[in-house]
Amino acid sequence: MSPELDTEESSAEEAVDTELVEDETEDETEPERLKQLEQEGDIAADYLEELLDIADLDGDLDMDVEGDRAAVSIVGADLSQLVGRDGEVLEALQELTRLAVYRETGERSRLMLDISGHRADKRQRLEKLTAEIVAEVRASGNRAELEPMTAFERKVVHDAVAAAGLTSESEGAEPRRFVVILPE
Repeated sequence: MSPELDTEESSAEEAVDTELVEDETEDETEPERLKQLEQEGDIAADYLEELLDIADLDGDLDMDVEGDRAAVSIVGADLSQLVGRDGEVLEALQELTRLAVYRETGERSRLMLDISGHRADKRQRLEKLTAEIVAEVRASGNRAELEPMTAFERKVVHDAVAAAGLTSESEGAEPRRFVVILPE
């Protein structure tokens, strides 16, 4: 066997070995990440369960992993006081819950909290509104500026705009940050 062929075979074997190691690493990382997100959900659920007990509120907790974040939902009879006006209390509770997770794990959490389906309903309404505005932007060729929104609302709009094949960006400063949908 010539030295050239031997070197080529070694390089090919090393490349295959490297690919296998990378594949194994990816396989190990994904279950680890899922386990971490499930742990975040468990910590959040424990924290929220305590909060509900202290406030003497009835609510059932549902934990899930949605994409790359833990998601916890509280459903119950009347939890509107936990949502607040325009979701302000919900936003505050989400931040407190994220802090509780951080205290336990030492890692910043992107946990999403929903109460009585408030965020799910909001997402649905925003996706519908975004589809209408995207159609207007396409027809007119002009950019559209939306009203100021929370980070959650902006993310929903950005995702819906991207799914429609257009681009969007956020402008302004909190709490008056808003989304601009750009024409093609």
